[in-house]
Amino acid sequence: MGTAAAAAATGEGARSPSPAAVSIGLGVAVVSSLVNGSTFVLQKKGIVRAKRRGTSYLTDVVWWAGTIAMAVGQIGNFLAYTAVPTVLVTPLGALGVPFGSILASYLLKEKLNILGKLGCLLSCAGSVVLIIHSPKSESVATPAELEEKLTNPVFVGYLCIVLLMLLLLIFWVAPAHGPTNIMVYISICSLLGSFTVPSTKGIGLAAQDIFRNNPSSRRALGLCLALLAVLGCSVIVQFRYINRALECFDSSVFGAIYYVVFTTLVLLASAVLFREWTDVGLVDFLGMACGFTTVSVGIVLIQVFKEFNFNLGDMNKSNMKTD
Repeated sequence: MGTAAAAAATGEGARSPSPAAVSIGLGVAVVSSLVNGSTFVLQKKGIVRAKRRGTSYLTDVVWWAGTIAMAVGQIGNFLAYTAVPTVLVTPLGALGVPFGSILASYLLKEKLNILGKLGCLLSCAGSVVLIIHSPKSESVATPAELEEKLTNPVFVGYLCIVLLMLLLLIFWVAPAHGPTNIMVYISICSLLGSFTVPSTKGIGLAAQDIFRNNPSSRRALGLCLALLAVLGCSVIVQFRYINRALECFDSSVFGAIYYVVFTTLVLLASAVLFREWTDVGLVDFLGMACGFTTVSVGIVLIQVFKEFNFNLGDMNKSNMKTD
């Protein structure tokens, strides 16, 4: 009796993934972030090539390479979300920003000076800090718990606010200000992250029960199909506005700002739905805040000072003049 009660309590509480699952999830998340970092650059390169030829970017091989890379990266994220907490996987997307900036400096001839390289280093260092201090337990372990959290009034209210903001941005703001204000397209894509990431995590949980011969398998199948529909619609809309943004704005600038806004909103959605933050102590919380700040500072260095013609040679000349 005591053993059964303990088991039930364990099932209802947070569960910790095995070290092997965490290692695999981290590895997949890192690779996915690097692949995702290349997608905007490749798609932008394809758009530029198509414009030079006077054709649609849909006919360009490089654009399709970026699109396929995006699909591979999203599949990798899906696998990572099923293995480790969302608040660990999402911030690791920072690794894609410096990788994309380095790639853009070669493929698109975008500038990457010494401050940009320092920003790359800070982004990587901040990601390591995030990994060290991230939560190692999951508050949702079964489809039944997921259903309960999806119908929670707080999360439903949050989704209603997100939907209203999306409708306002898509139908009123984007047609008028989208091509001139980068935050319009970024806000649309980032707000959709409130649907894509929780849906991805939920599909992974529901899929575990689909092939089991028990009464909950049919319910899990219905939940999985519903989440797949939400995920599909969100990804299609995101894909559309990402390409619109790449047609109008610099790929590195878009990627950097998109990372910060997307990560912030996804962590907010994760906090409301999965409540993975409940198992984070004060030290780990401060560590994650410092890690995210370090990543953000690195991204600012990569992007804000990219037009400055500044290198180590200039520093040496300045020191020689001072002497």
